[in-house]
Amino acid sequence: MTGSRTTRTVVATAFGGPDVLAIRDEVVDEPGPGQVVVDIRAAGVNPFDHKLYSGAFGTDESTLPLHLGSEASGVVSAVGRDAVGPAGPVRVGDEVIVLADGAYADRLLVDADAVLPKPQALGWEEAAGYSLTAATAYDMAELASVEEGDCVLIHGASGAVGSQAVQLALHRGAQVIGTANPRNLDAVRALGAVAVAYGDGLLDRVRTAAPDGVDAALDTAGTDEAIDVSLAVVQDRTRIVTITAFGRAADEGFRSAGGGNNESAARRKEARLPLLELAGSVITVTVAGTFPLAEAATAHRELQTHHPRGKYVLVP
Repeated sequence: MTGSRTTRTVVATAFGGPDVLAIRDEVVDEPGPGQVVVDIRAAGVNPFDHKLYSGAFGTDESTLPLHLGSEASGVVSAVGRDAVGPAGPVRVGDEVIVLADGAYADRLLVDADAVLPKPQALGWEEAAGYSLTAATAYDMAELASVEEGDCVLIHGASGAVGSQAVQLALHRGAQVIGTANPRNLDAVRALGAVAVAYGDGLLDRVRTAAPDGVDAALDTAGTDEAIDVSLAVVQDRTRIVTITAFGRAADEGFRSAGGGNNESAARRKEARLPLLELAGSVITVTVAGTFPLAEAATAHRELQTHHPRGKYVLVP
């Protein structure tokens, strides 16, 4: 095939809040060697997407406009020569998960290495929100050495990463205590965890739920309350892992996952294919809401305001 096609894509035209997001039409070239084009069916929304244009990582205007999104699902519509992904050759018509920058779009040109087979058990919206959160949960569980017989405390257990961490820990044979907003406790119980509410008295409630002690803690909430309780109930600080409270982790001797850590990145990449085998059976995905691509700013406002139970997804 020759020539090019167009796509609508979401970009940040400046640094700031969701109001800086805009839709632009851009050209998508035909794939070169080792590349594929994917027609996007759904794109996952993550807190990192907002941090990227908020100024949290700097405000170098030469990087504008910023293309947003890092995970999506879709159908391969064109392939270049030697287009081989982690699971083998990629072909036109393949249903896939894409892990690449600029995923808030109708169509995306990516390296074949960024393309994974979409599990049949997942719909488009679920598939778009699966791989990054599952890999993050896996990274945390590995760092904390979660294994059969452990009692594991998971903060933010109803959220996108937290809910998958609950399911993964249970799959490993651990008992799980999950903290959540009171309105989400039933959802945490439905996953198979013992649910306890955030707020005053959390330490006492956790100790009541775990009379024999807590072996490890996974923090996806990042609040001082979550960290304080974890430090109080877990004796071995190397078995406390956070994905948000990086400063306290460095100061107080427990572990953090992500945040540019090369070891975390390597673990998550290695886990991509094995985690696909767990999708839809061991690990399910909760879609908290869907938004048209043109309403990406609304999705970001909602994400910052409501901390949803599950993932927000954009649908082109």
